[in-house]
Amino acid sequence: MASGVQVSDTVIEYFQQIKKGKMYRYIIFHIKDDKVIDVETTGDRDAQYDDYLNYLVNLGPEQCRYGIYDFEYDHQCQGTTDSTRKQKLFLMSWCPDTAKIKKKMLYSSSFDALKQSLEGIGKYIQATDMAEASYECVLDKMRSTDRT
Repeated sequence: MASGVQVSDTVIEYFQQIKKGKMYRYIIFHIKDDKVIDVETTGDRDAQYDDYLNYLVNLGPEQCRYGIYDFEYDHQCQGTTDSTRKQKLFLMSWCPDTAKIKKKMLYSSSFDALKQSLEGIGKYIQATDMAEASYECVLDKMRSTDRT
């Protein structure tokens, strides 16, 4: 843990609830008092990806966050007409280019501690603007490891 920031037990509890219990669509984490990664908010199962992005944007251009999202999409294997519903968890580090350097450094250096605490994440995404966090961009990253 290069930054010395700890991951709270609450983060692990909520992660289990999204991973196994399917209680939430997303969870947003923040670093509290520059010391502890903690849960800030959650999104209900019927929340959409736009709700997740809107929450991040509405925090303001200088705010960094982490987010877990339970991403669902249709996958069609090559040569078939059937598509299957896939579901993967991703962990996003949201650090806008407009955030202060100190905050970006803290969030960047603490990302590994969070990643190591959460087993079963399908993808890790680092986004600095809406283009990198867009639905299409995330969908491409999710599909990049699907079998064709």
